[in-house]
Amino acid sequence: MRKFILRYLIPRIIQYLALIFIGVTVTYIIPRLAPTDPVEAQVSMMIARGSSLDPESIEAMSTALTELYGLSGSPVEQYFTFWGRLFRGDLGPSLGNFPTPVSKMIGQALPYTLRLLIPAVIISFILGNFFGAMSSYYPENKAFNVIEVLGQAVRSIPYYVVAIVLLVVFSYFIPIFPFSGAYPIGTHPNWHSLAFIRTYIEHAVLPAATLVLVGFGGWFVGMKSLTSNIISEDYVVYAETAGLRKNRILTQYIIRTAMLPQLTALAMSLGTVFSGALIMEVVFGYPGIGSLAIRAVYSNDYSMIMGITIYSIIGVATAVFFMDLLYPFFDPRVRYQ
Repeated sequence: MRKFILRYLIPRIIQYLALIFIGVTVTYIIPRLAPTDPVEAQVSMMIARGSSLDPESIEAMSTALTELYGLSGSPVEQYFTFWGRLFRGDLGPSLGNFPTPVSKMIGQALPYTLRLLIPAVIISFILGNFFGAMSSYYPENKAFNVIEVLGQAVRSIPYYVVAIVLLVVFSYFIPIFPFSGAYPIGTHPNWHSLAFIRTYIEHAVLPAATLVLVGFGGWFVGMKSLTSNIISEDYVVYAETAGLRKNRILTQYIIRTAMLPQLTALAMSLGTVFSGALIMEVVFGYPGIGSLAIRAVYSNDYSMIMGITIYSIIGVATAVFFMDLLYPFFDPRVRYQ
């Protein structure tokens, strides 16, 4: 246990923290290189909306907003102030929805994205890897050949095209599923109500199906490519010569080995749910992180963009960190040294 902690756990914790530190620091620096001043933009926005302010009021408001956004003091002081607020969970106010805190808005949108994308990614991962391995090991099976053609075709189609096609077919021509949103307009979310949960699932079917279809193609192609190389390895040929059952060779020798890089890719996919939601949520009008991000871009809400980026960095780093810790359980060749 001591060997595991000293030689494996502690170095990876240091890498994990360093990755987050560098990513957050870059996220802090880039918006401050922009030519626009968020305080001036906020004041100009208020004046454009018809607010009548005298010069003294504008000056007082600029001073208050500068303090509120953490832009007072030298760049070094601003940097340490930024980290202090970040440790408290304070990402500042949203410029586009002032004075609502960024953390509150992300907290409201994030559960919708997680409830949709995580199951979709896992389903596409399981199906894509299973059929990819089967198609590689049984190349003459016609059913797997058809699935391969479909997977290859869907993989090359952008998310938004698949989303629009599903939307037109199953919401317009064959109106089986709702057109947009996570639930009907005016509905109050009640997770203790089976009727609301059923309605929520109906609204999530098409967005989830889009992600599963496109993700399936990628996992399928990746798994088939990996297993095609593994099948020709000496230990697989020896197992076949020794008369082992095909199912055992496929699961214990081929899939188990090919799953290692796929598991790393899965960790990356789970960590990037924030960016993957963008196009899908815009097309389906889904109230998640993707919709929040696109509104922030349109309104120049750099506080919100920074907040979403920081959450994404922490999500990717955490997913890869836990997968790195679990790797020795999947691959006996990995040792805590």
